[in-house]
Amino acid sequence: MFIGHLALGFAAKRAAPKVSLGTLLLATQLVDMVFPIFVLLGIEHARIVPGITAVTPLDLYDYPWTHSLLAGVVWGLVFAAMWYTRKRDPKTALLLAALVVSHWVLDWITHRPDMPLYPGGPMAGLGLWNSLVGTVVVEGAMFAAGVGLYLRSTRALDKTGRYALWALIGFLVLVYVLNLTSPPPPSIEAVAWVGQAGWLLLLWAVWADRHRAVD
Repeated sequence: MFIGHLALGFAAKRAAPKVSLGTLLLATQLVDMVFPIFVLLGIEHARIVPGITAVTPLDLYDYPWTHSLLAGVVWGLVFAAMWYTRKRDPKTALLLAALVVSHWVLDWITHRPDMPLYPGGPMAGLGLWNSLVGTVVVEGAMFAAGVGLYLRSTRALDKTGRYALWALIGFLVLVYVLNLTSPPPPSIEAVAWVGQAGWLLLLWAVWADRHRAVD
């Protein structure tokens, strides 16, 4: 799942209006931001297997330190603790922790049974990725709803707040479509390096959100 995760970040702005959109999106994508780094460092592993699912050719066979349920809880607690240390806002800290853990829940719905409950533990996954149409319908509906909630919760202060946001939304949809329609990548290392561009998208979200006010 990609834009489905981000949908929760957009939607969470209503519950946490003082939190930057970039921070909310980072919470939903935290483990996916760390995973490519771990791949490049040789801590976790994956491979390209065309046809392994209808949606992605990634065989995610070894990523317990980012994508197990236990690891997700730990990453969520760490992220929340860092927020609480700076802001002393327990309610928002709990929300951010929940957004981090939500990544495992949504991946459990979409992935084939490759989501570990804990490192070395049993694998789970409902396999929505086995249906391209089902995946697009579910993620598309989630993204539309999440963006809709964000738009109803904020308003543009200037042209940057309007056009930078819509450009970000359009770019995310474009990336999603390209991921679904492009041929398999040449290697998992290439995927990991491209994944580093996600940090730029988070900065883009911070920039756009700063030019919007909460209604």
